[in-house]
Amino acid sequence: MFEVFMYAINAVMPIILLIILGYILKVIGFFGSDFLKMANKMVFRVCLPCLLFYNVYNISDLGAIRWDVVWYCLMIIAILFGLGLFTVCFFVKDKAQKGVILQCVFRSNFAIIGIPLSEALGGAEGVAVAAILSAFTIPFFNILAVISLSLFVSEGENKIDVKDIIIKIIKNPLIIGVCIGLVALIIRSFIPVKEDGSLVFSLSGNMTFLYTAIGNVSKIASPLALIVLGGQFTFSAVKGMLKEIVIGTTWRIVAAPIIGIVVAAVLTNMGILKFDHIVYPALVALFGSPVAVSSAIMAGEMDNDEQLASQLVVWTSVGSMITIFLLVVGMKYAALL
Repeated sequence: MFEVFMYAINAVMPIILLIILGYILKVIGFFGSDFLKMANKMVFRVCLPCLLFYNVYNISDLGAIRWDVVWYCLMIIAILFGLGLFTVCFFVKDKAQKGVILQCVFRSNFAIIGIPLSEALGGAEGVAVAAILSAFTIPFFNILAVISLSLFVSEGENKIDVKDIIIKIIKNPLIIGVCIGLVALIIRSFIPVKEDGSLVFSLSGNMTFLYTAIGNVSKIASPLALIVLGGQFTFSAVKGMLKEIVIGTTWRIVAAPIIGIVVAAVLTNMGILKFDHIVYPALVALFGSPVAVSSAIMAGEMDNDEQLASQLVVWTSVGSMITIFLLVVGMKYAALL
């Protein structure tokens, strides 16, 4: 049991410590609000797109994609979207808060926490699964997020502008990063191979300067995002939205991981799926991590309740420190990790 406990500690604590570092630096005045705002934009518009491109481009080939894992995860995300839609329609009154809570139900911080957590739990094999999943789940997250934030709050006569939704989806930096990576991956599959097995042309082999630069930017994405996340924590705005915070937080860090992981385990035991210890680290990161940091930015830009969105980022992040730890301990004890 001690080994299981230490396994969970070593996997989760590095992420928690970076978040705590960001909060401490903010408290002592090392960070100002202007710096955090610009750093957040840099992470969302530059670092994360580079990270996603880099991870997708480094997938060995299209044949390495575990389509059973991809389709399962997309199906669960869609189910969570439906359950979240039912929840906000019946339990949330404020239209500006409905879309915010809805995206909290299905949208995790997979872009930032997914890769380091998958690596901590599953090593290189865990990262490979997470990288493949990111190519499909992150665009899906963002598409559903734009839809969620457009469903209940819209300009004019409360009509949903489909064209505007599509434009926002296309212009999303995370989706752009993944799509460019997929295009590069597809193009790479048609490039001839030399006698030694290497490609005639590749970014890593022929444009090392560009490949290295993108790699260096991608390396700072997760740690910088986690530090900025901690720096954005503010615990003074809970009054008046406690019910909404409880609903969103409970769905994101308790219900979502239980649904995503328990269903996978049950279907695997029934022989319908063939998931193993290589897949489960990515499932923990995908369904168990807090709501995406960029969800608050998107909420503000799309005239939703940005304050509630920010608090959901804070409280799902704080709560997930406990729930991810308990989840890892339980799954390790059950021999799923």
